[in-house]
Amino acid sequence: MSTRIGIYPGTFDPITNGHSDIIRRALNIVDQLVIGVARNDAKGPLFSTDERVEIVRDEMKHLQNGGPNRIEVRPFESLLMHFAESVDACVIVRGLRAVSDFEYEFQMAGMNARLNPNIETVFLMASDRFQFISSRFVKEIGALGGDITHFVSPRVAERLMHRFAGTRVKAKA
Repeated sequence: MSTRIGIYPGTFDPITNGHSDIIRRALNIVDQLVIGVARNDAKGPLFSTDERVEIVRDEMKHLQNGGPNRIEVRPFESLLMHFAESVDACVIVRGLRAVSDFEYEFQMAGMNARLNPNIETVFLMASDRFQFISSRFVKEIGALGGDITHFVSPRVAERLMHRFAGTRVKAKA
């Protein structure tokens, strides 16, 4: 039996508790998981691709149940299907928070299936306590001085607060 490699792509700007939950659960359905950190300058990321890869790698060190030994974090800037093929993935894992996510993800899964019908897309519903979390909201709350500790790990919260403190200092100058 061959190793089932899954890929979990995203911008992870920043990685949230919701992302970590999907990663933990994805490890129940694949043998190896490649977290693909997408370079997407059009989204205006707060952190560079290299910083996001570093942050995700650091978070994965703290994952329980042997997760870190089964996870690889890699940046990518190609078509998702090309990246999936390059790591020999047989599954693309996508997290869904709400019904509003489904339409876009459904269309993307259909396009990916046309590009390579041998790679399946698996949707994991966000756990109820994480359904409302998005990286965009976390950044907005943090930038305005709100408490983000319920949405990200303490390590990520610290990095965000440090980044926002630097932004506020620049804005005053």
